[in-house]
Amino acid sequence: MSRRRRSALLLAVLALLWVPGCARSVDPAQRLGGKAAGRVRPHGPTARQPYRRWGLTAPLPPPPQPAPRHPAPAAGPGLPPVVRRVPTRDKVVFLTYDDGAERAPRFAGMVRELRLPVAVFLTDSVVGPGYGYFAGLRAVGASIQNHTLDHSALRGLPYAGQRAEICGQQDKLRARFGLRPRLFRPPYGTYDATTLRAAADCGISAVVLWRAALEGDGALSWTDGPHRLEPGDVIAVDPDEATGLTLEERTARLLRRIQGRGLTVGRLEDYV
Repeated sequence: MSRRRRSALLLAVLALLWVPGCARSVDPAQRLGGKAAGRVRPHGPTARQPYRRWGLTAPLPPPPQPAPRHPAPAAGPGLPPVVRRVPTRDKVVFLTYDDGAERAPRFAGMVRELRLPVAVFLTDSVVGPGYGYFAGLRAVGASIQNHTLDHSALRGLPYAGQRAEICGQQDKLRARFGLRPRLFRPPYGTYDATTLRAAADCGISAVVLWRAALEGDGALSWTDGPHRLEPGDVIAVDPDEATGLTLEERTARLLRRIQGRGLTVGRLEDYV
């Protein structure tokens, strides 16, 4: 075959390879024999907007940065303040979860994806062997706080008993997480002057109650003031009472209500 004929044949082959519609682009994962396919991120609105996965129509706005401190007045000389609502004009409320009995499997993912700065008040006798779950929750942004050793009603107990309940849980949490919490919630929200003195002696800087409580059916109840969410409100999420709603569902309902009031979720320990 002559050189001219070989050149013509080569040009014909190249033309066939580049006919429009015949050429195919190859995915990089396919070039690797499919080995990289499992690492390709999912596409679609849910992947790009994870808040939709949790039933929200818009992302939660971030709280002010840096968050200004608005400490409540102390309950007395040398005593910590008692906080139901943070005195702030920032459009934030605070989500708190009690006891440690409820360990919903998808809740850590919700906290991580929505960047929820929740505070979890733990009782040692309720958590039992479940501290690993709360270590994972802390790793995605939750803060761990004190709710006594045994969930005993403290009001009326002698100082030694109250101190043992509060300081004992401080020691447990330090052993588990390497920290001593600054915030304390008395079981059932009941306390007296002895509680405040014992809390101060255990290194507590604020006793945290609540103005609104999220019931098991997703409804809110109120301790005082207007029956609507206001900036600075502390919200207590009650443990599930077999209503059929998961912790994630109840939290999502609450978040929609928070958004409806033009509010977002702040980090409690940044404000008290």
